[in-house]
Amino acid sequence: MAEILRYAAFTDDPKGGNPAGVVLDATGLGDDEMLAIAAEVGYSETAFRVSADGDRHRVRYFAPLAEIPFCGHATVATAVALGPGEHVFVTNAGEVPVSVDDAGRATLTSVPATVADLPGDDLTALLAALRWNDFDLDESLPPRVAYAGAYHPILAVGSRQRLADLDYDEPALKALMTDRGWTTVQLVFRATDDTFDVRDPFPIGGVYEDPATGAAAAAFGAYLRELWIAADDDTVLLRQGDDMGRPSRITVQLVAGEPGVRVSGTAVPITG
Repeated sequence: MAEILRYAAFTDDPKGGNPAGVVLDATGLGDDEMLAIAAEVGYSETAFRVSADGDRHRVRYFAPLAEIPFCGHATVATAVALGPGEHVFVTNAGEVPVSVDDAGRATLTSVPATVADLPGDDLTALLAALRWNDFDLDESLPPRVAYAGAYHPILAVGSRQRLADLDYDEPALKALMTDRGWTTVQLVFRATDDTFDVRDPFPIGGVYEDPATGAAAAAFGAYLRELWIAADDDTVLLRQGDDMGRPSRITVQLVAGEPGVRVSGTAVPITG
C-alpha cells in the first residue's frame, strides 16, 4: 500500500490552507488505483510522484472524481515534502520548476500562461449557474478565461459580501465546466491595488469549493498582466479560504520576460 502523506498548503497552520494528499512513491500504480486513493483521501487533490530522475519528478494529480492536468497547492505540498532545493515537476501540462527554501516555502513557475475572451454565451451560462447577474460584476475587471496549466474563467465582483454569499447551482456549474474544460472558476474581489479575495468552486473535482488554488492563482497573475492591471515586475497577494474557515495566503509574482507566473506559499504536515 502506497504511503499517503497529508499536507496543508498555502498556510503555516495545519487547520488552514488547502489539504493535499502526497504519494512520494507511486511507482506501479495505475490510473484507477490513483483515482481510488484520491477519492479515499477526500481532499480536492492528491499528488502522485510516479517516477523520479535526480531533481526531475514525474507528477500526476487526481481529484476524487477525475485526473487534473496541474494542481498548484498539491505541487507546493509535494515540493515541501521532498525538501529544500530545486525541483522540476513533469506534469501533464508541462514542466514546472519548483524551489523550496529552508523555511518550507515553495515557489513554482507555471507553464507559459495565456488569456482569452470569455464568450458572451458562456458568461451568461456561468452567471446563471452562480445565481449572479451583470450588476454583481466589477466593470474594471472584465471576464476572461486564463490558463497556466489548467483553464479557469475569471469573474470579478464589486462587493466583498457578494463573494461571501457564494451559493451556486452545483449540477449546472459542473455540467458547464465539464463541457468547457474548465478546472475551477476564479471568483475575485479587489480589496486593494495588490490584494484580492478569491474563491474557487470546484464541482468537477468532487468538492464544492477549493480552499486555495495555486493553478488558478497563476492564471489570475497572467490575467492581471494581460489587462495591464499589474506590471511585469509586480507581486500580489491572494486571500482564499477565509469564507470556508481555512485561511490561505498565496503570493503571485510576475517577472519581466518570463511567460509563466510564479506562485509561492508555505506547506505544513497534517498530523493526527
